[in-house]
Amino acid sequence: MRDRIVAYAYLIRLDKPIGTLLLLWPTLWALWLASGGLPEWHLLLIFSLGTWLMRSAGCAMNDYADQDFDRHVLRTKERPITSGKIFGKEALAVAATLALIAYILIQPLNALTQDLSFFALAVAIIYPFTKRFFAIPQAVLGIAFGFGIPMAYAAVLGFIPMEAWILFVGNIFWAIAYDTAYAMVDRDDDLRLGLRTSAITFGRFDVLAIALSYCALFLSQIWVAQLANLNNYFWVGWCFAVACAVYHLKLVASRKREDCFKAFRHNNWLGGFLFLGILLGLT
Repeated sequence: MRDRIVAYAYLIRLDKPIGTLLLLWPTLWALWLASGGLPEWHLLLIFSLGTWLMRSAGCAMNDYADQDFDRHVLRTKERPITSGKIFGKEALAVAATLALIAYILIQPLNALTQDLSFFALAVAIIYPFTKRFFAIPQAVLGIAFGFGIPMAYAAVLGFIPMEAWILFVGNIFWAIAYDTAYAMVDRDDDLRLGLRTSAITFGRFDVLAIALSYCALFLSQIWVAQLANLNNYFWVGWCFAVACAVYHLKLVASRKREDCFKAFRHNNWLGGFLFLGILLGLT
């Protein structure tokens, strides 16, 4: 029983909270901006728990979809399904259960927020399969990881303003930046298996593509700051985030696996600093 529990914990990545944080930061940006400051406590609780639940469900779905590929990749061959510790149908059951709990969690929220949750779920299900046919599946990941943005605005305001969509698009570019760095870790294995990733699509222009994606993110943040009338303290967090991006570009420029993975993980700090800028800008 203990081994089964541990296998389920690995399936939903309890040992790797970085994915939850990369999903949580954009949601927190949106909650604070939509609320004009500290959001209501029940919204903060619902969206924080919902973020963890949906990320965990997404991981289970991803492992189910990639089980035939993961066994051929050094970094993933010991995942619970590929190592035989749990069955694929169990992973599907876990994903469905977590998604259902997340949907129950948002029942106190308005109809628009609930409707958007179905689109968020659809993208989360589709994403793992896009690596088979779409040149930049990281863009689909950005949509999945950013859906908390329009949902947060909908929950607070009852509608989705222009600034929410700008924030959303900026988050897509952020996901392309950090997940391209992540994809660079597995590029050789993905090429051998015939998978599609942005690291393969961008080829020798991978670092440039990451840099341009970061630029799109930071420009979107400036645009949103102007629309939201954030004060000049916003620039404190923004500048620290830019410094993080410069550090990441230095890491990925080496194209070494360990450096690219380090750059990916460090994006948690970038997201946190952008949140700090929003927080300070609203004071």
